[in-house]
Amino acid sequence: SDTIYLCAVDGEGNACSFIKSLFMGFGSGIVARGTGVWLHNRGSGFSLEPGHPNELAPGKRPYHTIIPGMLLRYGEFHGCFGVMGGYMQPQGHFQVVSGMLDDNLDPQEALNRPRWMVADGQPDGELLLEEGVPVRTIAALAEKGHRVRPVSGWGRRVFGRGQIILRDAESGVLRGGSEPRADGLVAAF
Repeated sequence: SDTIYLCAVDGEGNACSFIKSLFMGFGSGIVARGTGVWLHNRGSGFSLEPGHPNELAPGKRPYHTIIPGMLLRYGEFHGCFGVMGGYMQPQGHFQVVSGMLDDNLDPQEALNRPRWMVADGQPDGELLLEEGVPVRTIAALAEKGHRVRPVSGWGRRVFGRGQIILRDAESGVLRGGSEPRADGLVAAF
């Protein structure tokens, strides 16, 4: 009942960013005939209540966490990436992409960097801070009124699991990164 993510780029530059998650237990409980593939039930978070922020409606994109990412630079492929982890996914995407684009980190450095998470995806939620966030930063956030909780050891799994492939615009060289918090790998053939 967990999530998998993969990204791939072939020799011609075709790229794929793919995520699959059952969500709860056995997903929808439906197996696609003849395939053995369980169908997910991520749509269970959508609302049929008119006016609800997550209302399912034509032309609307309700909030969910099946969000594989693709980066373009000047209209050209720049990278594919994904961070699995429920409510951590959009927060993790922001953090690793910001690390690469704003701080010029390579994919592995962006994934290695300590993360933060607003618990349960709520704006007033507890702020979880991963082992490695400086103590002075934790103290400063607490002084500003944030409910902070440092997280270390096995508890770090809440910060998601990601994979990244970036393409250098000038050389075409591909660079990859794989999550240090879980199993995964980068391979080139």
